[in-house]
Amino acid sequence: MALARRLLATACAVTRTTDFAVRWSGARFFLPDVFVARFANLGGIDPALMSAQFEGARSFADERWVRYWEKIAADHAATADRSLATLSAAIGLTAVSVEGLLRDDDQAVVGSLARLIEPAASFLADRGPQPQVDQLKRFIQGHVSSDDAATEHLKQATIAVDSLVKMATYQTIAAWPGWSPGRMRAYRTAQRISEALVRAIAPAVGLTTESIAVRVDGEDVRGYAVFPSGELACAAVLVTNGLDGTAQELLFPLLKYRDRGLALVVMEMPGTYLYKQPMSGNSELIYGAMIDHLSRHPRIDGDRIGMFGLSFGGYWSTRMAATSPRLRCIVTCATPTHRSLGPHGAIGVPEVMVVAMRRTLGAANLRDLGPKLGALSLRKMYNRITVPLLIISGDADTVVDPRDSSDLANALPQAELRLYVGDARWVITENGWTSRSSGFATSLLLRFH
Repeated sequence: MALARRLLATACAVTRTTDFAVRWSGARFFLPDVFVARFANLGGIDPALMSAQFEGARSFADERWVRYWEKIAADHAATADRSLATLSAAIGLTAVSVEGLLRDDDQAVVGSLARLIEPAASFLADRGPQPQVDQLKRFIQGHVSSDDAATEHLKQATIAVDSLVKMATYQTIAAWPGWSPGRMRAYRTAQRISEALVRAIAPAVGLTTESIAVRVDGEDVRGYAVFPSGELACAAVLVTNGLDGTAQELLFPLLKYRDRGLALVVMEMPGTYLYKQPMSGNSELIYGAMIDHLSRHPRIDGDRIGMFGLSFGGYWSTRMAATSPRLRCIVTCATPTHRSLGPHGAIGVPEVMVVAMRRTLGAANLRDLGPKLGALSLRKMYNRITVPLLIISGDADTVVDPRDSSDLANALPQAELRLYVGDARWVITENGWTSRSSGFATSLLLRFH
């Protein structure tokens, strides 16, 4: 975001006039440039279309924002329903519908979905963090067979999966950044569809899934785990994202790296979405309890656990490196550790995100937000980190000060820094972060086997 835009965003946030300005400019003007790539990649959507859709959003107010994006999501849900109905009729199953997936969480419904979309399982599992816009067409063309019925089944299954992913993507945007009734309704819809999809395709791509719940200090902490098929204990990586991130944003792209032999456990950051209590330094107890739980899981080798963190999730992976003796390696991407937690870190942050930050941290007002962020500084904890770290950042990042990554790397001789020159948010917009991160974790965790 150019400096003038950032200053205007800050001025509107301070004066609480953002929604008035958005009526004229559209939401795109007030959001970091990475937002277009972030959600376009999640849904396999043309970035130009996504940019235009953000420009078309004319309010951040709860119901207006949510209605705008849910209307787009409904179009994709209707496409998914048509393909699912065609598939159900072709093989004689009771029709599976989006409404049914949202209403019923039993294994029978997911099992029926799995039968319908099995030919397209790898379409979702292999898409990675940056799918091609024409992935749907290319996948179908690459799997055409001499059996016309099989080809038609593949086509309809792929359309159904693609439409469900896009529906979940637009519901995820509707849910951003949480904290209001309409957004939380959209959040639950996106979560339900995303988990149903992953559960449905898992057997066909050699995976098993499990919802993990841990009770910690009055919080019901949820994780979603994906394991290689079988019964053997394997190395595991706990993956967490930031202030406004959701589990599906991590889970979908990471499926591509399922052949690494790692269990992946995705959890959202304390203080966001379903959590009851604000985030604070004490939130390390939540991550600690999850790590301890994973160390006792029969499918996980407790001596081979690593942690990935993206943005504010990277803050927590770094902090847990200093406090959890169970972790063997850490990947931290675009991470605030000290400088970004100072007063200048709020410049350019749109009002809707400032409000989310304030609620996430339990700050009464803007004046209270600064001290709460400053109290999270990790600078005095650097010397307690002894495990290997991979630190990834872009030196033109306008969301998190990239000097935090350089400072962290300079303080830790065992750290490897990947600083991408001229890049504003490389970690989200390119394939490299997930590939390099999973490779780094795999090579280190397998040493302990």
